[in-house]
Formats: sequence, structure tokens, C-alpha cells
Amino acid sequence: MAISGFGRGKTGVPSGTSMPAAGGSPSTSGGGALGNLTAFIDQGSEFEGKLSFKDTVRIDGTFSGEISSDNTLIVGESGQIMATINSVRVVISGLVEGDIHAEEQIVLHKTAVVNGNLNAPAISMEEGAQLNGAVRMGRSAGSGQAGPPNGQTGGSAKAPATSNGKTGSGQKGSAS
Repeated sequence: MAISGFGRGKTGVPSGTSMPAAGGSPSTSGGGALGNLTAFIDQGSEFEGKLSFKDTVRIDGTFSGEISSDNTLIVGESGQIMATINSVRVVISGLVEGDIHAEEQIVLHKTAVVNGNLNAPAISMEEGAQLNGAVRMGRSAGSGQAGPPNGQTGGSAKAPATSNGKTGSGQKGSAS
């Protein structure tokens, strides 16, 4: 029996993508193509060691060790990763404990919890995502090591909730 819709939702769109409201093509919250999902570690599965892959992999189970990818790693909401991650793109909706290095992009969805340093040219973080670590980004970040320069320590951040649904420092308020 062939599994023709492997890694795809009921609409035939790869998991982790959403259909546009009217016309257009499917996209992820972080933008960019994810490619074909070639492996899926489901909830309830536990793995330890080194994981290397060339295409897109989604993890909804538990993994500890090292992850190296030539494409995209997707950590689902039930995913629990205790690993150093090196990938082109990383999309997180679950828990990651360890440093993340991406050549292109890191996306933290609202359910993401990351305890580690982020290093990528582009990083996006939805409201509600939690990050405890340092962030290094920009053109040179994709080729360097995660973490702040000169031995500084990182802090923690949680995307702030605002009344207009946007994150950032453009909020009105009074100082006490």
C-alpha cells in the first residue's frame, strides 16, 4: 500500500503550511518553501543520537543528541528536542533545549519554547513564543556560532501581548 499523502493534511498541503484566504499558494507562517516532507517522527516516539537529513523532517516525538540538515527541520507542538541543531531553516512549535544555528531562517510559532541560543540571518517570533537565550542575527549570523559576542550572557524573552495583536515596543503606557 502506498502512502501518497505522506506528510500532508486533508487538503493535500504539506503539514505546517496554511492555505491563503483567497487565491495564491500555500505558505508557512515564516514564509519560504518547506520542500517535501520526507520523514516524520510521531508523538510517542523517542530517539537519541545523531540525525542527519537532506530534505524536510518533522519531529513530534522526543529526540536528544545532534541534528544536522541540508533543508528544513520542523518541530511540532508535541515535539521535545534536547539537541544542538544545524539546519538551513528551523520551524518550531514545540520545546527545544539547545542551540539552534540556521543558514537562512528560524521561525518560533506561538507555542514554541526555546531554551538556548539562536543564530540565523532571519528570525521571526510569534506572540506567545518563549525564548530563553541569546539571539544573533544578520548577514554574518548564518555563518557564525550562536551566542552573544565578548562572552556576554543572554537574557530571556517572551513576545509581549498587546491590545492590537502586534509585538514590539510601540506600546503606549505610563512609566512608574
